[in-house]
Amino acid sequence: MTDADRTRERLIETYRRKAAHYDVTSRLSPVPGYPQRGQRLLAVRALGLHAGATVVDLACGTGLNFPLLERAIGPDGRIVGVDLTDAMLDRARRRVEANGWGNVSLLQADAAGFDFPAGVDAVLSTYALTQVPGCGQVVAHAAAALTPGGHLAVLDLKLPAATPGWLSRLGVAVVGTSASLDEWIARRPWEEIREAARERLAQSSWRELCFGTAFLAGGMARA
Repeated sequence: MTDADRTRERLIETYRRKAAHYDVTSRLSPVPGYPQRGQRLLAVRALGLHAGATVVDLACGTGLNFPLLERAIGPDGRIVGVDLTDAMLDRARRRVEANGWGNVSLLQADAAGFDFPAGVDAVLSTYALTQVPGCGQVVAHAAAALTPGGHLAVLDLKLPAATPGWLSRLGVAVVGTSASLDEWIARRPWEEIREAARERLAQSSWRELCFGTAFLAGGMARA
């Protein structure tokens, strides 16, 4: 089993455990009161959506972005929600059924190997992509799938640039000893995402949020 396979299995098991209470616990992450909803709204606005647009929500989880996307694309639009974990998709399916959205398709797939449908106007990923091995390649695949003028937006957490090493280690200690968290800090995946967006998208953008604890990266498909 490769490192990527082990990471994938760990993510599946982690989010199977979290799925039942994810909508509640996500409001407390990374700390209580963190402005997740406001950041999600910024990410959706960055997509420049119009009525009837097709959006792929990569690592959609329980579908927390769906209400914001539905408002932007309307009933004639289409949402393709993709997630690695069956339990998270089950929660997303319940959300879709409860709201009567007939324009949402849910697919269980690894973001790293997802075969994008044709005619994608926008790709969104929130609070997930930095955990995916090869996240820069995911950005490249997403950019290639966009229609001309389509947009990509990636919102995720990061370590503030000015954080001293001792404070990073303290943060790990407070959260609990975790090889995956240690690896995430050492790997700095947000830099890989930023570079991929610069290389693959026109008018690429990078914005740090909440004192550098999060970022919003994106841009427009090249003609």
